[in-house]
Amino acid sequence: MKYMVAVLQFLGTNCEYDVCYALEKIQEHYNIQYSLVWFKEQELPKNTSLVIIPGGFSYGDYLRSGAIARFAPIMKAVVSFAQKGGKVLGICNGFQILVESGLLPGALMLNHSHKFISTLSSLKVISHNNSFLRSYNEQNDIHLPIAHGQGCYFIDHENLKKMYDNEQILLTYNKNLNGSIDAIAGICNIQKNVFGLMPHPERAIEKELGSTDGLAMLRDIVC
Repeated sequence: MKYMVAVLQFLGTNCEYDVCYALEKIQEHYNIQYSLVWFKEQELPKNTSLVIIPGGFSYGDYLRSGAIARFAPIMKAVVSFAQKGGKVLGICNGFQILVESGLLPGALMLNHSHKFISTLSSLKVISHNNSFLRSYNEQNDIHLPIAHGQGCYFIDHENLKKMYDNEQILLTYNKNLNGSIDAIAGICNIQKNVFGLMPHPERAIEKELGSTDGLAMLRDIVC
């Protein structure tokens, strides 16, 4: 049986085809398939093993990034899937949607600079005790692009300590451009089956793009 990846599409999503292109490169060596899933669908494809919520500007980022998309019909199925242990990956706007949906803790706010940031970022692996970064070692450096205006991660100090205790902090920025607390770039839920990150692994899959670290990360997540 093939490993099925469901890639969601919302009004305003703009990275779904980049994700699919990356998955096609992984398909060359692994037995996977993917399906684009429109936000109005009520169910995920049968035998879905992983849901990816790509980046973009769902609903134009009106109100708050991800705040409207979390009410889309497909998100009820995604929440149910995650609560049953299914793997979910949220990239950039997908991360914001996961936070707004309550699948991940904390909040994503306006960058401290009040400016949109688009650059290649250097990241550090903080925890690999999960199914997303299992082939990495702690303190490994990864280079992935960031492109966001509301990527400043915040959570209160009491819950931040709990996240460290539970190894939910997965990635941090080596240079904290958006002002995130503790330079956090990626986190998971306490069950470690939902992963959200602001950087874009699907944009770092070929040398011409400046890094292939994203392809390695996605291969680790999918396979």
